Amino acid sequence: MTAPAGHLVKGFPERVSVVEVGPRDGLQSEPQFVPTDRKIALVNGLIDAGIRHLEVTSFVSPRAVPQMRDAAEVLAGIDRSKGAVLTALVPNARGADRAAEAGVDAMVVFMSASESHNLKNVNRTRAQSLDGFADIVRIAGDADIPVYGAIATSFGCPFEGEVPVSSVVEIARAYRDMGITTLSLGDTTGMATPPVVQERCRALKEAVPEADIALHFHNTRGVGLACVYAGLLEGVTRYEASIGGLGGCPFVPRATGNICTEDLVYMLSECGVETGVDLEKLIGVAQEAEAIIGRTLPGQVMKAGPRLQTASMDSVATANG
Repeated sequence: MTAPAGHLVKGFPERVSVVEVGPRDGLQSEPQFVPTDRKIALVNGLIDAGIRHLEVTSFVSPRAVPQMRDAAEVLAGIDRSKGAVLTALVPNARGADRAAEAGVDAMVVFMSASESHNLKNVNRTRAQSLDGFADIVRIAGDADIPVYGAIATSFGCPFEGEVPVSSVVEIARAYRDMGITTLSLGDTTGMATPPVVQERCRALKEAVPEADIALHFHNTRGVGLACVYAGLLEGVTRYEASIGGLGGCPFVPRATGNICTEDLVYMLSECGVETGVDLEKLIGVAQEAEAIIGRTLPGQVMKAGPRLQTASMDSVATANG
């Protein structure tokens, strides 16, 4: 039986953190450069809607990802008065130096659980990626900035198929040994299913109990929010999502976007889980994101509105006969 709206579903945490990744993960593959002022306005709108954790940019080579060439300018323009935590992806020591100078609140390092995707995504073996993180952790530590660790293809690889749980655990332990205990399991390929989510969450809880786990799902096969539901039942309280469903890894065949932030917040609200996010404001930001990109985005709640949103009877034609 479905729980009444606003009543906490049995077994769910009372409150979760919604981590917005659209400004980085969502925009990075857009072929047309999004003006810096529009990126800043998008982030400020998300903060105004109540989002308090955002991955706003990436300090990668401007030649490799031209969309992120204004990383420092974006960070400088964001309104920090509401205490939002602003993070940025950093691929190497040079990026870490730039991120520290720009004043990020946390740096995010990333690698894939599968060897083949790591080679495609960053042109390094997994061992080479881990070796390179030592410099980033040192630079971040000197600046008193925490480091988060992302594990891509945690639920499957487009080149190898199934990714062993042991591969995910191995990387999580390596992160922990570097002092990185805030971890994100990335469903880069949209291959996660509820049973796989349950399996990975339980394995990490046992192997790295000190880790604060976040889950990052794509909706490639239409079960992104079902995977969130599975994560909630496992007690996970951090979920990454992208406004409007922006994004999709450019190094994955047939990839589609992330789960939509507004759809996630809507589901959580209907399940009685607190997020601190104003859904109506968030829908407005999703519509603005669609205007910025210039095409229809996959978000559903931004089109339909909340469950109990009503309309005038005069706005709909009456059936004949």
